[in-house]
Amino acid sequence: MIGTDAGPTATTSPVGSPVTLLIADDDEVTRSGLRTLLAAQPGIVVIGEAADGVEAVEQVRRLRPDVVLMDVRMPRRNGIEATRQILAESAEPPQVVVITTFENDEYVTAALSAGAGGFVLKRLPVRQIAEVVRVVAAGEAILFPAALREMVTARPLGSAEALPKAALTGREEEVLRLMATGLSNPEIAASLTVSLETVKTHVGNVLTKLSAQNRTHAVVIAYESGLVVPGFAG
Repeated sequence: MIGTDAGPTATTSPVGSPVTLLIADDDEVTRSGLRTLLAAQPGIVVIGEAADGVEAVEQVRRLRPDVVLMDVRMPRRNGIEATRQILAESAEPPQVVVITTFENDEYVTAALSAGAGGFVLKRLPVRQIAEVVRVVAAGEAILFPAALREMVTARPLGSAEALPKAALTGREEEVLRLMATGLSNPEIAASLTVSLETVKTHVGNVLTKLSAQNRTHAVVIAYESGLVVPGFAG
């Protein structure tokens, strides 16, 4: 496990094909530094850069990266709007990881609500940023620290009844709550004493019923609806 309470914690990165990465940040020095450092990390190939949200959308269309490392405060089109457009344009869009300076940033919460797969802080060591990129690309679990819970729950909450009309079953709600604690599929299977395939089926049903882009988006929906509350530990 990696990270601190200020940034995401991810499971050990999976072994497989290199992750192709697009970096979107309006600061040229930051963007260049991230490219140099992340390109040196195992399992990551940086295939492009973008200086704003408009260029990020264009580069995704052209390069089709696995992951976009997206700054949120950019000219012409911010990272939230760019994330929404990227995720809406393709049946198999890239994962989006928001990168920001401040963990308590309303823009980050909005980007996660728009379907971004996770967030990292710019001050984190590059190996941790790389790990989150790899894990999000593989669709694995990310543990959201207190910072994310505080960001989401600082917004007006609804109730569990505010979830989409296609209601979750009791077991699917249980799986979603465990997802919110950061458990991976094997860990959820062990906790519920069921098979890994059963958990994968439940997770897939949860994402479909909530119209969630990924696990992160599903957990944000769970917090915002009130289904999962701060302090829940499984």
